[in-house]
Amino acid sequence: MESIDLKDKRILVTGGAGFLGRQTIDQLCKAGADREKITVPRSRDYDIRKMDACQSVVQQQDIIIHLAAHVGGIGLNREKPAELFYDNLMMGTQLIHAAYQAGVEKFVCVGTICAYPKFTPVPFKEEDLWNGYPEETNAPYGIAKKALLVQLQSYRQQYNFNGIYLLPVNLYGPEDNFDPGSSHVIPALIRKVHEAQQRGDKELVVWGDGTPSREFLYSTDAASGIVMATQSYHKPDPVNLGTGHEITIRDLVELICELMEFDGAIVWDTDKPNGQPRRCLDTERAKQEFGFTAEVSFKEGLKNTIDWYRKHAD
Repeated sequence: MESIDLKDKRILVTGGAGFLGRQTIDQLCKAGADREKITVPRSRDYDIRKMDACQSVVQQQDIIIHLAAHVGGIGLNREKPAELFYDNLMMGTQLIHAAYQAGVEKFVCVGTICAYPKFTPVPFKEEDLWNGYPEETNAPYGIAKKALLVQLQSYRQQYNFNGIYLLPVNLYGPEDNFDPGSSHVIPALIRKVHEAQQRGDKELVVWGDGTPSREFLYSTDAASGIVMATQSYHKPDPVNLGTGHEITIRDLVELICELMEFDGAIVWDTDKPNGQPRRCLDTERAKQEFGFTAEVSFKEGLKNTIDWYRKHAD
């Protein structure tokens, strides 16, 4: 199947008003899509956990990019596992079914790195996705999203429905969610350091012991990968989107403190959970299948994110 020309396509982007969604829409336009033909359903108008809302939003669409998710860091995953499971499963599974029924040409589902087993050989290869249970704190979220991969593969098999599944690693960048109740590690740390500086604190308390590693993908790179796959990838196998480089949480905290010029002591709260021990992706499939490689260096991306937050914090 050849590359899809986006020029006249009507494209629905769920979660399109969010952090990754805005970047994805920009990248779609750069790739030739007409901004007038891109639709972003807002949750206040369409609750896509309900089937009638899903059926309504997919009408007359050629391509659906499903980015909407109920998501957060370790704290939210521990506090609301049932909500995270239900909301993500219902949004995705009904949207896929409604899209198939409406004759949508292509469905792009953006999954989660939390779908991988807790102990996965590093770097994570797509074929290891089913070799164990996810890390307990985010398993409900991860499994709900992973179920959508099975759904897309079975709809392809039975109905020849062109649905693909992408697995982006932890994202970061300007316009991220910096709410301490639901943010991920990078925005949470940037906000924590900024507020410590505002108060003149001499120390910074951080969850865990700093040993886990993570890989981070800058939001514009992630959006670019999503659009490249939307145009050129038409296979049932899931695809990782990442950089292939990992950093320990300890090194990450030290780097953020250095970039933000915070010279207080770092105190590790080891009573708090670490989360998954290591996360780093094998990114070969994305490179081979649709030519994707990340371009923004980690330090540059962090600087941009810190600058954006400082500008908007007050």
